[in-house]
Amino acid sequence: MSKSIKKIGVMTSGGDSPGMNAAIRSVVRTCAYHNIECVGIYRGYEGMIEGDFKELNARSVKGIINKGGTVLKSARSNEFRTPEGRKSAHKKLTEANIDALVLIGGDGTFTGGLFFNKEFNFPVIGIPGTIDNDIYGTTHTLGFDTALNTVVECIDKIRDTASSHNRLFFVEVMGRDVGHIALNAGVGAGAEEILIPEEDLGLERLLESLRRSKQSGKSSSIVVVAEGDKIGKNVFELKDYVEANMTEYEVRVSVLGHMQRGGSPSCFDRVLASRMGVKAVESLLEGKTNYMVGLLNDEIALTPLEQAVKGKSKINKELLRVSDIMST
Repeated sequence: MSKSIKKIGVMTSGGDSPGMNAAIRSVVRTCAYHNIECVGIYRGYEGMIEGDFKELNARSVKGIINKGGTVLKSARSNEFRTPEGRKSAHKKLTEANIDALVLIGGDGTFTGGLFFNKEFNFPVIGIPGTIDNDIYGTTHTLGFDTALNTVVECIDKIRDTASSHNRLFFVEVMGRDVGHIALNAGVGAGAEEILIPEEDLGLERLLESLRRSKQSGKSSSIVVVAEGDKIGKNVFELKDYVEANMTEYEVRVSVLGHMQRGGSPSCFDRVLASRMGVKAVESLLEGKTNYMVGLLNDEIALTPLEQAVKGKSKINKELLRVSDIMST
């Protein structure tokens, strides 16, 4: 075990996700277990530049494993994008005797960590926290499972109304660049069609699918749409197109929005966060840096941070096929 690291800083950055608090708790308590000091950095890189730090111990993080959001807050920092901003952040860390960082966030957070390490040779380890599940090097990011459960619960409720009024609902979920939430929640909620950025279904094929559903006896339908889907400019344009070409349907749109990012984390996310936090701290103590902690084949593994940033998460092709069969 390295003797050089005596104090570790932990921060959350970017969009919040359920499980971040459980990860903070894990980092703090793993530090306590190894007799290492731990410092919470508030508001991400912005707080790092300002020196917004607080000493944390095992009791500081009691009662947060079940909380959504992040007790350390999160913020975007344009100043950290500049060499001067990163120099200011390094000065504050040095003054506080912080030797290494655990960064909980997504691509932007990890990119900042890479720059920081390169410029100051400062040890960093990343924990992936984003509901989109769009980070290479892990099958699950923190918050993804919770977001799926939230979306499925919402769609179940919407289906009650769709069935009662013989309506077609377009349900837009988060996923600007990837369709992991839409695909998994769509299959789990029994959607008739799923529209994701990775697969360009096309307007005519969408209409054909909806017509088949109608002919098979379905009086209502749910179409799950990832916000980054390329078929139409937006989900409301899709609604207008379907209404114009399928007058037999009464069409409604439900945009789930930020409710997907909130809420108490699922048991899966709490356990995953606990495992990742332990691995992050112990990796730093072993002298490792510039890695992201991830879940691969149900084992906690390390992926070089640069690969995590530059790599692309892949959509599950088997699940796409399952969704096609299930929509019959």
